[in-house]
Amino acid sequence: MTADTKPVWGLSAAHLVTDLYSPVLPAILPLLIVDQGYSFFLAGLIVTIYNLTSSFVQPLVGWIFDTRGFAVHVGTSVAISAIFISIVGLLNNYYLVLASVAVAALGHAFFHPSALGTVSRLTRDASRGRITSYFVIGGNLGYAIGPICAGIVVGLMGLPGLVILAVPGIAIAAGLRRILPAPDRDAVPAKSVPAAKPSYRAIALLVTASGLRAWAIFGSVAFLPTILTMRGFDLVTANLLVSAMLIAGVVGQVVGGTLSDRYGRKEFTIVGLVTAIPPFVVFLTSGGILSLVALMVFGFILWSTFAVTVAMAHEIAPGNVGLVSGLMLGLAVGVGGMGVSVTGWIADMTTLSIGLMTIPLAIVLSVPLFLSVPYPWKSLARRRLPSRG
Repeated sequence: MTADTKPVWGLSAAHLVTDLYSPVLPAILPLLIVDQGYSFFLAGLIVTIYNLTSSFVQPLVGWIFDTRGFAVHVGTSVAISAIFISIVGLLNNYYLVLASVAVAALGHAFFHPSALGTVSRLTRDASRGRITSYFVIGGNLGYAIGPICAGIVVGLMGLPGLVILAVPGIAIAAGLRRILPAPDRDAVPAKSVPAAKPSYRAIALLVTASGLRAWAIFGSVAFLPTILTMRGFDLVTANLLVSAMLIAGVVGQVVGGTLSDRYGRKEFTIVGLVTAIPPFVVFLTSGGILSLVALMVFGFILWSTFAVTVAMAHEIAPGNVGLVSGLMLGLAVGVGGMGVSVTGWIADMTTLSIGLMTIPLAIVLSVPLFLSVPYPWKSLARRRLPSRG
């Protein structure tokens, strides 16, 4: 760990805690479906509400960070997420569940744009993919730990046991309030030179394509515990397998960020998306150890493109890193959340396996959009340079 990466690793640790609560909802969907009688559509809608609420708030938070330097304290964000996710297991009214997850999503939304904007300001273009991946993997680890924690408590105590998850979140939030200083409202200096106008077309294409990829990511995470339990795994084991896939994605993030610095972000993104499709199809159409290995490979490859495209967004709009961070981690994820409901609706009409075929379809649709983003090719550009004699 070098001196210039220490702040990034600190923010990565906070990211881990914040995102710990995000995957709890997909992890408990099987119990909500069985105990509360929710359909696949209603269960998927819970995840959609969470994602959409966070999605629409994050760009606003990012814009405020860019223009005012304002940020909500990390500890406050963690506490909000911890409390309102943990009480879901105590609620028997579907509309109260939706309201609770919406409030929890606000805690999730407050953290990301300002933290990721700070990371961007601490990095250089030559290492942006690698350093950005350091921050993002904190969230991935939290996302991986969440299903394990949820699976253990609900496996032992049922849905009401979910309230236990509030304890570590509140304790960590209190510690963060004591350790970390209050957000510095003067952290964003006044710009003496107006920032270059960002390419709105490039941002729109990148966010739309990322939304389709988010559909693939969160659609798979939302329903993997359910399909694994349908294949005979108990809920704890199913969530452990999902966590293993997410941990594979953590490794993929670091590998992807480093390779994108060397070979080009656009090149790596396209190759990663195309090669992520076959292992997911293998997972759906096979069984046994082959199916599980394919699932791990899928997680590694698909997640490896995530931090890479965030770095692309920062380079496309360097003067609006908070806003584009909110769009990439907020609006794009919200689009993906809407896709989760579509996956659930198709599963209701057919079977869950057929519904999950929307995952590779979403990836296929994202590829031409990523290709259309006006972002320079790195490897191809090097090859086209004329030799000097």
